[in-house]
Amino acid sequence: MSAVLENSQEVLIRIEKIENICGRDIGNGIEPLVQAAKGGLLGAARSIAEHPSPHVAIMTGFFVPRGNPPAAETDGPIGCAHLAAGLQRVGVPVRLVTDNLCLNAVKIAAQAAGISDRVPFDVVPVEAASVEDPSISSIVNSWQSSETPVSHVIAIERAGPSYDGIVRNMIGNDITSHTAPLHLLFTLSEIISIGIGDAGNELGMGTLPLELIAKSISTGEQIACNIPCNHLIVCGVSNWAAVGLLTAVALLRPDWQSKLTEGLTLEIDKEILTKLVYEGPAVDGDTGVQALEVDTLPWEYHGKVLTEILEAASFTNSV
Repeated sequence: MSAVLENSQEVLIRIEKIENICGRDIGNGIEPLVQAAKGGLLGAARSIAEHPSPHVAIMTGFFVPRGNPPAAETDGPIGCAHLAAGLQRVGVPVRLVTDNLCLNAVKIAAQAAGISDRVPFDVVPVEAASVEDPSISSIVNSWQSSETPVSHVIAIERAGPSYDGIVRNMIGNDITSHTAPLHLLFTLSEIISIGIGDAGNELGMGTLPLELIAKSISTGEQIACNIPCNHLIVCGVSNWAAVGLLTAVALLRPDWQSKLTEGLTLEIDKEILTKLVYEGPAVDGDTGVQALEVDTLPWEYHGKVLTEILEAASFTNSV
């Protein structure tokens, strides 16, 4: 599957523009984190685009126990669905990873994006405790024994343990009992890890100094995740960076470009959100309300960001 990467200055400038769009702060105080992680989008995209036989595991699902109803949040599954669908269309093997509490939401988003039923789901129960747990070890074995072993693991808006081992949401509430230890799969050796997050408490944020997160995010010292990654993308909304990663890979691989991006339309994006919310179900991660919004922002706002990303990549015909 090897191919010559498009590394012209024009392409690098476009990817930088996409990273800037994805890094737009929506009020969380992430600007210093975005700056510290600068270049993460290009590094992550290159690691996929140049790999001779990529096999990508994408993990997502952030359960909101205080939601009405208690459910997965809308940030994460949408980006996961777009990314997995695009990679599948160009023949890159993908698998989706989540826990039992978020499974239906992730499945609904995947179906709405047109992902094949043949794509495997790796589901970790919230009770799993270590890599020796049968639910974890069986997944590790399947990743390693696959005809094409898993090469990349991407975490999109997936909460991870802070420095005291407790998993917390952005306001500092302990959600450990509602969060399976997917970090045990995220930190496997010989697999390239990509973290996407927007608040400091997500898998991959351990790449940044604790002091930086503590100084930048109001609850940062308490919630900062201690799990690092090979490539970190900090963004205003995690769904944006997942789309940004897909478009960046498309820029680097012109031979994949049309198939990677054909699902990045406003119609499909809204369809994924609508089905996710009402059939998942899923709720806004900030308000806990079952509504067509992500991080308090209505779908129309996210649609404009999607349009900006595609215009920056010169995929204007995709909208």
